[in-house]
Amino acid sequence: MARRALSSSRTRPLAKAIEADAEPIEGGDDVTDRICSTLAAAIGNGALKPGTKILEDAIAEHFGVSRTVVRGALGILQRDHLLERKRNRGTFVAEPSIEEATQLFEARRTLEQATIERVVERATEADLDQLEALNEEEKRLYDVDGSAAGHGLSGRFHNELARLGGNDVLTDLFNNVTARLSLVMVLYEEEKRADWGADHHHDIVAAIRKRDVKLAQTLMNEHLADIESRVRLTQSQGDRHTFVSVLETFSAK
Repeated sequence: MARRALSSSRTRPLAKAIEADAEPIEGGDDVTDRICSTLAAAIGNGALKPGTKILEDAIAEHFGVSRTVVRGALGILQRDHLLERKRNRGTFVAEPSIEEATQLFEARRTLEQATIERVVERATEADLDQLEALNEEEKRLYDVDGSAAGHGLSGRFHNELARLGGNDVLTDLFNNVTARLSLVMVLYEEEKRADWGADHHHDIVAAIRKRDVKLAQTLMNEHLADIESRVRLTQSQGDRHTFVSVLETFSAK
């Protein structure tokens, strides 16, 4: 069945974020999971930015479910701190505070260190070959045009590393933290670069192949420090993002 077209022009940004091959289905756990995973992926990839209003009617129409089902899915994402409900205004993509951003960076460093230790113990050479192939594709995309696709693969590299750690609870925590950090980067990033650490990733994989935990952890810390150096956690930076977003929205009309 072909995906139904979303009737209103207000739904177009959301439609771009939704999977191209999704088909409307009836309510239940499966569709709730699909709604959650679709919105979480769109947030993590920057398609839905901090402060974006979530259009419940567009989601309900796209997935062929009631707004009650949609609200249940949005409630899950609120508990995961990816969305926030504003009284009498609706549901919006979350806008992390400076304090929350600081805590998220700290949590990520802790999770990455634990992940490295587990991956060194558990990963096979075939696993590391796949990581290396992902890294090579990441570098190729950056070399071509420094595109957002390369950025997406950078995120996939870390998610795959977490998966190879073999602890599903840690992986879920890691995926949530990195999705929330994508919002932090949109709000507070000051120095934008095309390269999100492809060379760092290559060195980290090489250290894991040597089964050198300390070296791999040190390299990961350096990589994360580089990412954090691009961010200025000040209210003025968050205010600037909001103001620039307003200019972009209204100048496009």
